[in-house]
Amino acid sequence: MIQICEVGPRDGLQNEKKLISTDDKVQLIAKLIDAGIKKIEAVSFVNPKVVPQMADAEEVLMRVPRVDGVEYAGLVLNYSGMKRALETELNTFHIVTATSDEFNLKNARKTVEQNVDELVKVIAESTQAKKKVSGVLGTAFGCPFSGEVPVSRLLEVAEAFVKAGASEITLADTTGLANPLQVQETVKKFQENFRDEIHLGLHFHNTRGLGIANVLAGYQAGIRRFDSSIAGLGGCPFAPKAVGNVCTEDIVNMFHEMKVETGTNLDKLISTAEWMEKLMEKPLDGMVMKI
Repeated sequence: MIQICEVGPRDGLQNEKKLISTDDKVQLIAKLIDAGIKKIEAVSFVNPKVVPQMADAEEVLMRVPRVDGVEYAGLVLNYSGMKRALETELNTFHIVTATSDEFNLKNARKTVEQNVDELVKVIAESTQAKKKVSGVLGTAFGCPFSGEVPVSRLLEVAEAFVKAGASEITLADTTGLANPLQVQETVKKFQENFRDEIHLGLHFHNTRGLGIANVLAGYQAGIRRFDSSIAGLGGCPFAPKAVGNVCTEDIVNMFHEMKVETGTNLDKLISTAEWMEKLMEKPLDGMVMKI
């Protein structure tokens, strides 16, 4: 069974210039749940001056449907974000660091080591508050500024997060630099290092058109947990030229064609993608909805 974390309401919307109302965000989440999605990254606790699309994070979480078996996650980048998140009914904290010093210095004015030192404390405090923590390692397959990020750096950061209490690690291809062979080799090294200690997930962007190929490579390497975004929405305000996330309905279509279960209703996902395209008032990147 494939486990999909739908990131459209957060990663999908955060870089869009058109501000989406709280009502529409809640309606989007309700549609995703109706289509069978069980985990939704709904919000991000970031400075609203930097990412105005996420300014209503607390209100969104107050208004979303509460359905048995549905898990809500939110992005946490620092201690102040964690304090905000702890005041909500968020189930899972996605605690994020880039793994490239140059990327981190440009966007957070900290080295990776400095960022991790803060975030291990955030993870420890979050788990003490009985929150599930997933560590997200950005620029895991390459940095737009400095190029290759050694797998040894990924393992080092993941080790620190796991020791602090993270039960999951997601490798995030922040700007879509990954290729299928690289994905398989990186996953293999994680599996050799961590064995069954963690649940490993993958997060891809489709900048160079390899998003769905990278999902397939991850699946063939044994991964069953993937982030994706409805209609292929997405982008990163901190990463140049980062386009949409791998598309939810497109990967579901691929897996269903392969007779692999996802627990979702493809027709309802396509309907939601079409609704999203009308809401955004522009063509979106999803392919299956164009058939």
